Formats: sequence, structure tokens, C-alpha cells
Amino acid sequence: MQNAKDTFYITLQARLAAVNPSRTIVVRGVTRPAVLVEENELPSDAVPLDAFRLRWTVLKVDPQAALPLVTMACEIRYATDGNAGNGGMDRGRLLAAMDAELAAALGAPPRSVTKTSYSTAPPTALGTNVFWGDAAFAPVAVTDERLERVATVEVFCYQEAGEL
Repeated sequence: MQNAKDTFYITLQARLAAVNPSRTIVVRGVTRPAVLVEENELPSDAVPLDAFRLRWTVLKVDPQAALPLVTMACEIRYATDGNAGNGGMDRGRLLAAMDAELAAALGAPPRSVTKTSYSTAPPTALGTNVFWGDAAFAPVAVTDERLERVATVEVFCYQEAGEL
């Protein structure tokens, strides 16, 4: 399953960077596209502002086929306080822009990609694909001056022999 999670993350990161190349974040001194995976970063309860944070929440395996079908739920959390220069009064527009970026990245064809192992150098393409459904956008949550949203997308893959 780790290969599928990594593949989805790398694909989403590349697609979001193509939609809005200026949406970046600095992590440990390195500027990169503003997409994080919670389990791969230092612990933090906070959703970084103006960035997308992936959290894997549900895992189901259907063993009925020759290759078991794996279904994983990925929560994508994001938040904004708005721009300081605008006194935060543009936070609704900025959240809507992030909604549109995420919808474009997830909805762009193809909605599948070759599963890849990133634990090797160079990365190795595996024998199956990772594919995903539509995103479900939760209502906006307001915390003080911050607007936050969680979008959930189901990610599917076939479990290959020996893969965890």
C-alpha cells in the first residue's frame, strides 16, 4: 500500500504544481510544492496555511480477486487566513482558489497512474495502476480568522504479491 500512497502523493503534487506553480511551502529550508503527507513529516496538529496536507484514514482490502483490491481514503486538509495586505478579507477567495486547484488536479484525465516504487533509485514502475474517484468537499470550518476545508478522495490499487 505504501507504493500506492507514494504514487498518489507524487502525482497530486506534480498536478497541483502545474495548476499553480507559485503555491509553494518551505520545509526544513527547502522550497517545494505546497503538498505534505502527515505520516512523512514532523508531528503537527496544525494544518499549514495555504498548503495541502494529506492524511490516510481508511484502508480496506477486498481479497476476492487474483490481486486483492485495496481502497484507501485520503483526507486532504487545507486552510487560509487570507493575505495580510488585505487584512484577511480575501480569505474566502483564497480558499475558493485552493478548492479549484484541488478539483482541477484530481479531476484532470487520466485519473490513474502507474504504481511506482520510490524506495529505489531510480524509481521503479510496478505492474498495476493507482486510480481515484471524485473528491468530496466538506463544509468550510471557521476557526477565528482561519477558513479550513477537508476534501476526501478514495484511492484504489491492486495489491501486488509481497507488497505491504
